[in-house]
Amino acid sequence: MAKATDVRPVVKLRSTAGTGYTYVTRKNRRNDPDRLVLKKYDPVVRRHVDFREER
Repeated sequence: MAKATDVRPVVKLRSTAGTGYTYVTRKNRRNDPDRLVLKKYDPVVRRHVDFREER
């Protein structure tokens, strides 16, 4: 079984465009202790926008 404090937890990335579109990815807590921000494609607004980690 996985530990509760996994080194690579699954995180949800929610679009900052306000569309509600999400990506799911894994992140390494040791390398990225802060909230993750990635620029990815949002098909609802049809452009690349920032996606922020949601907890």
